[in-house]
Amino acid sequence: MVLNAEILKKIQPEQIEIPADRLLSLPEKVLQFGTGVLLRGLPDYFIHEANSQNIFNGRIVVVKSTESGGSDMFADQDGLYTVFVRGFEEGKEVDTKFINASISRVISAKQNWEEILKCAENPELQIIISNTTEVGISLVRESIFASPPVSFPAKLLSFLWHRYQFFHGTTSSGMVIIPTELISENGAVLKKIVLELATYNELDQLFIHWLNDSNDFCNSLVDRIVPGKLSEPEKSAEENKLGYTDGLMIMCEPYCLWAIETNSERTKNILSFASVNKGIKIASNINQFKELKLRLLNGTHSFSCALALYCGFETVRDAMSVDYFRNYVASVMLQEIKPLILSKSIEAATAQEFAEQVIDRFRNHSIEHKWINISMQYTSKMAMRTVPLMVKHFSDNQTAPKLMILGFAAYLLMLDTTTKPDNLYYTKIGEQEYLMADDKAALLNKYWQMGDLQTVMPLILKDASLWGYDLNAIPDFTNQTIQAINELRAIGAKNILQNLQAEKLAHA
Repeated sequence: MVLNAEILKKIQPEQIEIPADRLLSLPEKVLQFGTGVLLRGLPDYFIHEANSQNIFNGRIVVVKSTESGGSDMFADQDGLYTVFVRGFEEGKEVDTKFINASISRVISAKQNWEEILKCAENPELQIIISNTTEVGISLVRESIFASPPVSFPAKLLSFLWHRYQFFHGTTSSGMVIIPTELISENGAVLKKIVLELATYNELDQLFIHWLNDSNDFCNSLVDRIVPGKLSEPEKSAEENKLGYTDGLMIMCEPYCLWAIETNSERTKNILSFASVNKGIKIASNINQFKELKLRLLNGTHSFSCALALYCGFETVRDAMSVDYFRNYVASVMLQEIKPLILSKSIEAATAQEFAEQVIDRFRNHSIEHKWINISMQYTSKMAMRTVPLMVKHFSDNQTAPKLMILGFAAYLLMLDTTTKPDNLYYTKIGEQEYLMADDKAALLNKYWQMGDLQTVMPLILKDASLWGYDLNAIPDFTNQTIQAINELRAIGAKNILQNLQAEKLAHA
């Protein structure tokens, strides 16, 4: 049988957490653009959690804008879907599951645009969430009176225009708008586009004032790995246990973050679901959460990536299951990166907690995160995430960050590539050959052909178009990098990391 409201009473409660009947009749309070797994695994997850605790007490009406698939599966399942949460939290393994009842219905923008506009007349609906991919938040000069408009910002403006007219521009009819697309200042960017479209569509000034003053476009940052479906064998096994089939089933990691930027007390009251989970952070400035993620999580990924491949690990979970590699990850994060990001807004305890969460996330054996995928556009990632850390370490300490330089050296070695008739760039690690999907691969390949390491490395490190700095200007940086590359070539990444672990144990 297919998961839907009718069969909930037939499901064994010891098998899974089942939503209470009252959750299925709560009023619609949220309009959501997008049906993707990130939305269903993060904001929709939080809203269901709050509803289950008799907080917020509202459901989500979802706008489906894409042509692929349809809304039939959501209709067949009454918006219900199974969520598996698997991984580590505070060092302990987590494996839970529940049926999410936060979605009331899914409406196709192409087929039922008027029905979506009708939602604008609902006084209880006060929140708009979106995840339309980064490309979705872009300016397309078009009429908002099409049925429907093409772009997401035009759809949003059409909805807000309808709401403004229906409620005669009252302040209380303004919306809280939270894009979750992964672009910097997403709320501010979306607002700017919507205002440009309002001018393009010659909407009156009173509406533009209402748009500006009564609606809160919030910058936000989301972070949770939601791979989506289980593997087919796992899915079949779980469905056999549960006694139903579910085409919308998803899996996500325990860690979750939704940072929302606002100074509005009204907004904070509307977002009452924020009180149920420490993963929701409402703050007047969310830059600290960006910095923690960029440096401790993304930076550590980048320092570790090439080393992991040189050690023979295909996935993050494989590497984190081995003591010597887990020791490197923890050490580079806690000993070298963490002290550099402490500030008035980031205290040591906050950074420590985040770092420990990163280690839990990297250990997750339910998520297959391949290192070669992490290496995509490796050079730009290193330049943005790690080079500023190494520069700051030298500035603050006048010493080399040994672990960071080791990861950086492994990356440079990995970009010593060869070309093939397809004009693409490949690197060989052991017996395995990898395609380097990196916009700077050609330039680095050119440098690597210019001579021996003593000649090549100063040229690479001097190129400010790669790093934003002349890294040779940092005392001893060039020599330390050359030494690390020579050591990687001589004894290999695995032996180096094992020696580092032995040194740490000897001094413990």
